[in-house]
Amino acid sequence: MREVAVVGVGMTKFGTSEKTQLEMFSEAAMDALAESNLKPKDIEALYIGNAYGGLQESQRIMGGYAAEEIGCWNVPAPRFESACSSSTFATIDAIMAIAAGYYDIMLVSGVERQQILSTPWNTKAMAAGHSFYEMPTGLSFPGVFGMATHLYAHRYSIPLPELKEAMALVAITNHENGAKNPKAQYQVTIRDMMERRKAKAQKEGKPLPIWSDEMDYLHDLTANPMIASPLQLFDCCPLTDGAAAAVLAPLDIAKKLTPKPVLIAGFGASSAGTLCGQKDFSRVKPREPSAKKAYDMAGLTPKDIDVAEVHDCFTIAEILAIEGLGLFDFGDGWKAVKRGDIKIGGKMPINPSGGLKSKGHPVGATGVAQIYDIVKQLREECGPRQIEGAKIGITDTMGGTFAAIGNIILKRGW
Repeated sequence: MREVAVVGVGMTKFGTSEKTQLEMFSEAAMDALAESNLKPKDIEALYIGNAYGGLQESQRIMGGYAAEEIGCWNVPAPRFESACSSSTFATIDAIMAIAAGYYDIMLVSGVERQQILSTPWNTKAMAAGHSFYEMPTGLSFPGVFGMATHLYAHRYSIPLPELKEAMALVAITNHENGAKNPKAQYQVTIRDMMERRKAKAQKEGKPLPIWSDEMDYLHDLTANPMIASPLQLFDCCPLTDGAAAAVLAPLDIAKKLTPKPVLIAGFGASSAGTLCGQKDFSRVKPREPSAKKAYDMAGLTPKDIDVAEVHDCFTIAEILAIEGLGLFDFGDGWKAVKRGDIKIGGKMPINPSGGLKSKGHPVGATGVAQIYDIVKQLREECGPRQIEGAKIGITDTMGGTFAAIGNIILKRGW
């Protein structure tokens, strides 16, 4: 099996876009090709992750149209759907195809245009659970992670207010990171938002809110309303438009195309079924074998990781992820957040991109977007959010109700 590397990456700015999914894909793909010193005719296959194109733009068979859009004529171009892990699984399949020698140069991408749908339609699209056994109860994704929060607090005997404070710190930290990321949907800290609310009240002659800091602001239900107890608005990631892309090649070819190829050191994947079958999801069980496969393939352990981009669709999800990846002990993740371990400059920097919470979460694009960020970190191209000396990073995506987990470990290949 050949070693596989990332040659170049591209990504649109996340947020609200007037561009179609194919236009966003093209922007990210052409940037990745330009970074790789390649042209569309050099691509032998294109794999694209997209979860809800059929609802968003009535476009399901997206791969062939995407290939045509950038001039990759007649190449294989399947679309992968695994909810939030869609482009992660597209990437894993591409890695295996190159490692086996079937292709030499491939383009992997992900794209989503969520903002075009109303909230009810997005809720329907992102169905949280089994369509016969669970969805008829009215369960939503915030509801699932609200339950996960209660289960986690119960399992480790944590007073809910203390856990909520740690979750608020996840949001504060990720917004601080996202404010430094020019590609992020929210390039603003929670303190900035708080000050804007104060300034607006003053301008309108209304009583000034009494918020001394971000924690005061997040405790105020008028500023941070309840979504699904105990999750409040700032515990939840946004709906996002965006695309990301990466060019993959065998390491020997990658070294000829770029002075800084990023090696795919290992990967893993796993799955789970119904929530009622999982019972206690205070631990995301499928993440553990997925991460183990990735670590074993790479010949590494969690202690070797310098930076991680994890699936923080909700603030509690980040805490569950850093434990499931072995970066912190089970039951210690929330304490690590309160200690500041996850900050840039901390013991184990998590989501220096801003994560799904601040960078944004265009579902089908998130997996490759995480690869984009880890590649940029390992190449030392992240400016004020750079993790000093980062040589090894891991990505983590979780599709559906803990149903599809994918992890990829990347390290410097030069």
